[in-house]
Amino acid sequence: MAAGICTQGLDTGFVELGYAKVAFLGVVQGITELLPISSTAHMRIVPAFLGWRDPGSAFSAAMQLAALAAVVSYFWSDVRTLFFGSIDAIRHRDFRDWNLRFSIWIALGTIPIVFFGIVLSPVLNACNTPLRSLWVIGLSSMVMAALLAFSELYAKHMRTMEDVKLKDALLVGLAQAGALIPGVSRSGSTLTAALALGMNREEAARFSFLLGVPAIAGAGLKELYELQKVHLSAHGWSVLLVGLIVASLSAFAAIWGLLRILEKFSAWPFVFYRAFIGVVLIIGVMFGWLS
Repeated sequence: MAAGICTQGLDTGFVELGYAKVAFLGVVQGITELLPISSTAHMRIVPAFLGWRDPGSAFSAAMQLAALAAVVSYFWSDVRTLFFGSIDAIRHRDFRDWNLRFSIWIALGTIPIVFFGIVLSPVLNACNTPLRSLWVIGLSSMVMAALLAFSELYAKHMRTMEDVKLKDALLVGLAQAGALIPGVSRSGSTLTAALALGMNREEAARFSFLLGVPAIAGAGLKELYELQKVHLSAHGWSVLLVGLIVASLSAFAAIWGLLRILEKFSAWPFVFYRAFIGVVLIIGVMFGWLS
């Protein structure tokens, strides 16, 4: 597998892949971004198996906007209620309003990932960063599989969104920061934390997605700015646009699928899948099947 392309220090390997390959990876990215199985892991695994170059961290970060579009559209009723309910509460100075309080908690819960994202940015977005190594991703997948299994086994699965407190938002927000490590998964870390706090599965997923809206939006917009700063070519932008459109459609389907799976089967399918991915990566690297 060829190394990524460096454009003034930014990994833009997706440009060389072209429209068809990026569209295919867009489907993979969209599905895995919002399922608790790590999109970054799949953006390394799939190209590795197909013999393609790594699309790069810039591609994964920019694809956050596709996830944002899917989350906002799928949970539009919640997003609209929180937004306009908060504005109305501020106008009437009703600072005990649940919508306003929950919106503030989401903002506070976003601080950890913003802080660590800024601190780790030079390493996370660097060309050939060691954090995107298959070793790191494999180990992260196995650790998260174990933590998700623990949450399924010992959580009570009884609390709803109405039971969420500030400390819950801060703890889930702290878990979200762990997603900066490739292989952890933002959806996986926040879903695991919400389940561990006793939320039922569907409400935990809903909380995970709503809490992630500011972080997803920030990561995607920041990456667009970074790509603009390095003067990404018109061809590069068009390739990225294809990926975004395809990824947004597949991400919407992923949300629907996740909620159905959690409702019927719990989170165990994702536990087994993540453990399997981790084992495949570690073995593949050890025996030289993957590089």
